[in-house]
Parts: sequence; C-alpha cells; structure tokens
Amino acid sequence: MNKPLIVILAAVMLDAVGIGLIFPILPALLRDVGHITEVATLLGLMLALYSACQFLFSPILGVLSDRFGRRPVLLISLAGAAIDYLIMAFAPHLWILVLGRAISGITSANMAVATAYITDISSEEERAKRFGLFHAMFGIGFIIGPVLGGILGDLWVRAPFIAAALLNGANLALAFFVLPESRPGKADAKFDFDTLNPFKPLRWALTFTALIPLMAIFVIMNFVGTMYGTIWALFGEDSFQWNGMMIGLSLGAFGVFHAGAQAFLTGPAVAKLGERWALVLGMACELAALLLLGMATQGWVLFALAPLFALGGIGMPALQSLVTTQVGEDKQGQLQGVLASLASLAAVFGPLFFSFVYFGLVDTWPGLIWIVGAAIYLLALPLMLGIKRRSVAAPAGGL
Repeated sequence: MNKPLIVILAAVMLDAVGIGLIFPILPALLRDVGHITEVATLLGLMLALYSACQFLFSPILGVLSDRFGRRPVLLISLAGAAIDYLIMAFAPHLWILVLGRAISGITSANMAVATAYITDISSEEERAKRFGLFHAMFGIGFIIGPVLGGILGDLWVRAPFIAAALLNGANLALAFFVLPESRPGKADAKFDFDTLNPFKPLRWALTFTALIPLMAIFVIMNFVGTMYGTIWALFGEDSFQWNGMMIGLSLGAFGVFHAGAQAFLTGPAVAKLGERWALVLGMACELAALLLLGMATQGWVLFALAPLFALGGIGMPALQSLVTTQVGEDKQGQLQGVLASLASLAAVFGPLFFSFVYFGLVDTWPGLIWIVGAAIYLLALPLMLGIKRRSVAAPAGGL
C-alpha cells in the first residue's frame, strides 16, 4: 500500500473519530450553553443545519479542488474543522454553538475531496478495493469516537470537543507534512453555477422513470436512518438515565455489529437470496429491531438488539447493488451522484422530523419514536414487493 493512500485513510479515520466524539454528549452541551432542559427540537435543527451545509458545499469544494488542487482544499477544510471544534468547546452562547455546527457541516464536505484524492491515485482496477478501505476506516473511526466521547464527556461536557479539535489538528499536520498533491489545479477550471447546483443530478433522475421506485425506497431508508443519530442519546438519557459513557458504549456496539454485517454478510446474503430478497430480509430485521426497541424497558435490550439491527444493515448495500442494474455503465457516475444527493436531503429533513415527534412523545412514551420509524419503513413495503431485477437503458442526454 502506497504512502499517500495510508495518509489519506488515516485522515479519514481521524475525521470519523472527531465526528463520533461529540455524538454522545451534544445534547448535554446544548443544555449547558442554552440553559434549557428540553433539547430534542434544537438538536434536530442543528443536525439538519450540519447536513444542509454539507449538501450545499460538497460540490463547491469539489470545484475548488479542480481549480487549486486537492491538497490545499483538504488542508483548509481540516484547519476549519479544528477551529470549529474549538469554537464549540468554548462557546459561551447558543448562537456561537449553532455557528460552529454550520462551519462543521461546511468542513465535513472534505470527504468529497478525500474520495477524489483516492480516485486520482488509484487505477480503475484498484478503486473498488480502496473505496472499501475508505468506508472501513471511516467505520472504525466512528466506532472509537462515540465510546471515547462518552467517557470524556462524563469528565467534562466540553472535553470531547477539545479532543476532536486536537485530532483534527493532528490530521492537519499529517496532511501538511506527509501528503503530496495528487492532482495539481488547473488555471482554466472556472466556476459554473450550473455545475455547483446540488439539485442538478435529481433533475436527471426524475426523467428516469424506472429508478423512481428504487429511489423512493432509498430515501425512506436514509430518512429513517437519521433517527438513530438524532434520538439515540436523548432516548438513553430519558429512558434509562444513561451517562455519556453508556451512550458511547451502546453506539460503539451498534457500530461494531453493523460494520461487521455489512463487511461479511452482505455478499453471501445477496449471492444466496439475490438483491431483492436480501433487501426484504434486511428490512424485516430492522423493522423487528425497531418494534422491540420501542417496547424496551431495560437498557441492556439496546445492546442485545445490536446483532438484529446489524442484520438490517445488509438491506442498504443490497438496494444500492440493485439500483446499479437499472442504468448502463456510462451512467453509473451520475447515478451515484443522485444517491449522494438523496442521502444528504434525507439527512436535512430527518432530524427535524424525528426531533419534533420525539419532543411530543417524550413525556408519555419515549419508545414510541422507534415504532414511528418502523411505520415509516412500512411505506417502502409495497415498493419492495414489486421490484424485479432488470436492466434498462439510460435515457438520452444526461447532466
């Protein structure tokens, strides 16, 4: 494995650790800064702001990296992330904390630059394997981050944010001193507002009628998937009086099983059942886990359900594989752009919806939020049962 790839993968893992560090403790920081007791709606707004900034700025950072090179854009975004976490660590007022989350969303768009870097340094035959390593390193970081963040947050509510700032500082130093440029900028690369429009891929997708049902399923799954990051910490605090360490450990357990299932079970399940029935199996497991979680009265149930949730994790890769059969090879890049846009939009509106609903349920039955999520999942059932594996020609034109 070459040195630039090792450095970029290490940077991805450190970035994921930094993101995961603050997950278990963000509700507590909001209470500390805002001097309020009920933070569900505010947390949803901040998560939505983060995703909206990420959605809007990903194409902008991509164009900047074409114009000025990957390395300077990556360095600036890493420096911005370190500054953002320091702002959040010492923010005396709520509006400063909100501003910090907006900056964090902008700088988190550096993942688009990181994937472009991997593309630059990899042959076509190596890319699939290296993108697998990319996701694996991100997953490892996101397992470590919540556990460490929960432990540090119990010592001091702002400690995880300082740790995240230090990690991003280390990330910046690593990239500055070790990472070479993979693609020098082009002076003739100019800003084109049409290119920067993040909604442009969606217009193409809506002209492709065979994709619409599959995209609807994809949106539903991603929309419900935002519920975990939005509600998990609040639910643990409200239902089981968990501290930061317990929230972090539960998220870590969830991540370990989920990553393991996606890495080792998805391939055999698809080979044995086909994409359609692997998707149905994954959906059934996740629905069962959500219903059981909604009725849980003891905290250990969340840990016990981690393997069942992990089996649910095979559904999304199966769906993505099925989606790729619907277009020709020359349209796969456009298709992946559409899926990324849809996932980002789900991450904007999902936290707003689930935080608002949880705010209305928390005083009577907090666990009902998971059953609400299961009910939304059921909207995909008629679409799934009608899916057949087929390849269709892409419509003329494109982006």
